[in-house]
Amino acid sequence: MDDKIMWVANQQYHLQENLEQVGHLLHNFTMEQVNRVGRFHRSYEKFEMTPLHNLDTLASFVGVRNIFVKDESYRFGLNAFKVLGGIYAIGQYVAKILGKNIDELSFEELKSSEVKDQLGDLTFISTTDGNHGRGVAWAARELGFKARIYMPEGSAAERLQNIKNEGAYAEITTMNYDDTVRYTAKLAKNNGWVILQDTMWEGYEEIPLWIMQGYTTLVKEAVDQLEKPPTHVFLQAGVGSFAGAVVAYLTQCYAQEITFVLVEPYAANCFYESFKQGAPHYVTVGGDMQTIMAGLACGEPNPVAWEILKTYTKIGICCHETVAATGMRVLGNAIGTDPRIIAGESGAAPFGCFYELMTNEHYTELRDGALKIDEYSRVLFFNTEGDTDAENYRNIMWHGKYAK
Repeated sequence: MDDKIMWVANQQYHLQENLEQVGHLLHNFTMEQVNRVGRFHRSYEKFEMTPLHNLDTLASFVGVRNIFVKDESYRFGLNAFKVLGGIYAIGQYVAKILGKNIDELSFEELKSSEVKDQLGDLTFISTTDGNHGRGVAWAARELGFKARIYMPEGSAAERLQNIKNEGAYAEITTMNYDDTVRYTAKLAKNNGWVILQDTMWEGYEEIPLWIMQGYTTLVKEAVDQLEKPPTHVFLQAGVGSFAGAVVAYLTQCYAQEITFVLVEPYAANCFYESFKQGAPHYVTVGGDMQTIMAGLACGEPNPVAWEILKTYTKIGICCHETVAATGMRVLGNAIGTDPRIIAGESGAAPFGCFYELMTNEHYTELRDGALKIDEYSRVLFFNTEGDTDAENYRNIMWHGKYAK
């Protein structure tokens, strides 16, 4: 099929009125704030920076100057980046209860018996496709709290078990992601539990913002690892919190304009549909949203992320399952001296889109016209997860599932 990807130019891109309105949101992602987040993360004794891979051979093969992949499959031994947001949000929540600034608390201090005595028993509850929930469960266990994790219908059994292995109660519901979020919010309210979600709604804004800020540690690392700024950044979007945090920080780091491209699955393409509509307000999509890109199966944007992304994203893309699978196979089968990268379905989707538009003449207009990708382009990706569903990873990599 030729339409493996569909794309739309964002009509809100760089509109002056949006640039003026979004300024106050960027204050949440300043260098000072990002450094604060990083200090907290680094207070964990086993903290390590994740690698930024340089795929020089592949860059030459497809005709660009550089391809960089920030590989979050190494983060905290949890095979995904999500823990950065969850643990920072828990830290901020605890600091607020104690009446302290998070700069006064280290990860190890949060584990102390003194803190536990002041807080008593806390239960954190969340909806997840797997990665966020595992991160919340890990953080809660590490700090001596409880976690309850609920997953949408169709979630992988392995991801469920990984969460249970972290000591949390976990189950798969019969609802899609957004309905499961509403269900967990109701449970939290009725039971006095603390909901940790990176999506946002009226009356629930503080914790999602903390989660977004938590993601910036990996972006700051990437900036520190790059010698020159990227010209293009391809980003995956579920509710948009990760992508929004990346864009918010990078736009303040570099004086030059960066071309941001947002990638979603066909089945859950709320940003694509919102860009297509061209209005200043987002639209939502519903249904079961079944896709191998489970981490992106969300139908309603985070409002803060939407304001940032509608202002700075140039192109919105939604893609077929085969595109993500191709991205996994290309990254996992390195050429020349390039390193092999184990990327899960959601982690590989942006790269799969890039590879498709660079190798399929059907997308010449997008590549050469709208995006202006050429031999001078430096393209950055974030592999947000490794093989978090090992069985499906093997089926794709070994047996050619989703090849056509």
